[in-house]
Amino acid sequence: MFTGIVQTQATVISVSEVEGIKKLVLSVPGQYLQRLDLGASISINGCCLTVVHFELGIRDVVGQVYFDVIDETLRLTNLGRLIQGKKVNFERSLSFGTELGGHIVSGHIHTIAILTDINYSGDNCNFKFNLEPKWLKYVVHKGFISINGASLTVGDVDETGFYVHLIPETLKITNLGKAIIHDLINIEVDQQTYTIINTVERYMKNNA
Repeated sequence: MFTGIVQTQATVISVSEVEGIKKLVLSVPGQYLQRLDLGASISINGCCLTVVHFELGIRDVVGQVYFDVIDETLRLTNLGRLIQGKKVNFERSLSFGTELGGHIVSGHIHTIAILTDINYSGDNCNFKFNLEPKWLKYVVHKGFISINGASLTVGDVDETGFYVHLIPETLKITNLGKAIIHDLINIEVDQQTYTIINTVERYMKNNA
């Protein structure tokens, strides 16, 4: 489980394929790999991945962390489009005593949205995302949503998608500050909203 508060950006060192599995290697500031264990969960662009290997460099300033990414993950997320040099959002898993500054995020990506508009107004930035109707019904005004692993509040919602409003700090810490029109962005809808809507729909169907 995660909070949706991105800790840093990691850099893609290499992406390779071995026996049908993508091997992803990221460079990360060493401080974010301290007390890390093999098998630990890390959110990469909002997708929960398992650490299969990691290394810390001289004086622990920079380290590398390794992941195996299976077909299902590549199909549902934007991780299959990563290339060397790309930046990804990085968050270690939630632990007891961690401040919950965002919302509970599972790291299980539901779908991909398309970034269709970027509008700057002073220090603020507004993004518009197009989303399939199948998933748009779970996106509500002022509700939570995870975008590339970043916990954000939903702005306006229309028939094609939704808006989010980003402050400079979010643009600096996350890779959303480097996003461009037509980028594909990982989306995890709020689990509470997802559960409530599905429960109500199922109840209404059974009692129709």
